[in-house]
Amino acid sequence: MQIREEVAFTKGRIIVRGKLVTRGKPKRADYILYYKPNIPIAVIEAKDNNHSVGDGMQQALDYAVTLNIPFVFSSNGDGFVFHDRTGLSAEKEASLTLDQFPTPNQLWSKYCKWKGITPDEEEIILQDYFDDGSGKAPRYYQSNAINAAIEAIAKGQNRVLLVMATGTGKTYTAFQIIWRLWKAGRKERILFLADRNVLVDQTMVNDFRPFGAAMAKLSTGAKTIERQDGSEVELTTALDKKRRIDTAYEVYLGLYQAITGPEERQKLFREFSPGFFDLIVIDECHRGSAADDAAWREILEYFSAATQIGLTATPKETKYVSNIHYFGKPVYTYSLKQGIEDGFLAPYKVIKVHIDLDVQGYRPERGYTDRDGNEIEDRIYNTCLGCFG
Repeated sequence: MQIREEVAFTKGRIIVRGKLVTRGKPKRADYILYYKPNIPIAVIEAKDNNHSVGDGMQQALDYAVTLNIPFVFSSNGDGFVFHDRTGLSAEKEASLTLDQFPTPNQLWSKYCKWKGITPDEEEIILQDYFDDGSGKAPRYYQSNAINAAIEAIAKGQNRVLLVMATGTGKTYTAFQIIWRLWKAGRKERILFLADRNVLVDQTMVNDFRPFGAAMAKLSTGAKTIERQDGSEVELTTALDKKRRIDTAYEVYLGLYQAITGPEERQKLFREFSPGFFDLIVIDECHRGSAADDAAWREILEYFSAATQIGLTATPKETKYVSNIHYFGKPVYTYSLKQGIEDGFLAPYKVIKVHIDLDVQGYRPERGYTDRDGNEIEDRIYNTCLGCFG
């Protein structure tokens, strides 16, 4: 069990007034109890004993909803009020003495019963996050997304959709999901797909950097790129000049466009066996893979046995294009509105600009001619005359 005190889990809304910028108050929980790091299980709101024992409960419940925490406590130092959001306790809310506080294992056991988690699934769900020793930890919504995806996959869900607003760290979230599944030995061959070269390159040298020598890009051209810290590194590629694939790597990153195309010779992905990959992560999945007849969808269908995770900020849902039809409903959503409210994203202002041509209309002056030498005004008049007689 990990206990963290005075946990500020939002940054406070950015407030803009003219040229002045300030921040609102961040949301701060008195105590959060984690069964393992980044796996929160209980929140405690503490008041002094001038308050009643349950005075902090509503605030704690609000925090618990945001943090996806099932067990909620309020205390004034003389006892506790315990609220069980799982509904498995005899009473939804009960008073406890100080020595009746449940143990970590009791809470976790109740959580597993609530979720229907088997011992085999539990092994995956409790796999450690990557920790580089710097103290960097996922933001609360990233942990929510990571834990929700891991739990869904542990329980056998093979199509997973995560909806997270632009700028909220989808790639870092994807890295932690992949890392935990990879380290747990449940997903040994991984493909990360994107539709822009810079997304692949920056991902390799930044968020995915811990994969090290196990990782390569599906490209024939070696490239040196700069990391965030200013150092330079040469990207490892998995293709030789004859486009033959080195299958010794475990994590592959590639562009949709680089591994498929309208002609059969361009369909590089077919050089892998259909069962080669255990896990495929599709960045910005609303673009190339949402439509049933998209050229890029054939990659996903070819590797249909693999678990597939779609990442997007703007899922497409139309008569002809649907992320949800393919991936299912999102296991977690973090909206632009919530990101602004939490202070992780800056607010925006909509500015309407009226172009004078739209407002006033446009009438060509005499003397202006088209490419054939005809005066534009006369041609427009004659066209209108022919249409409306």
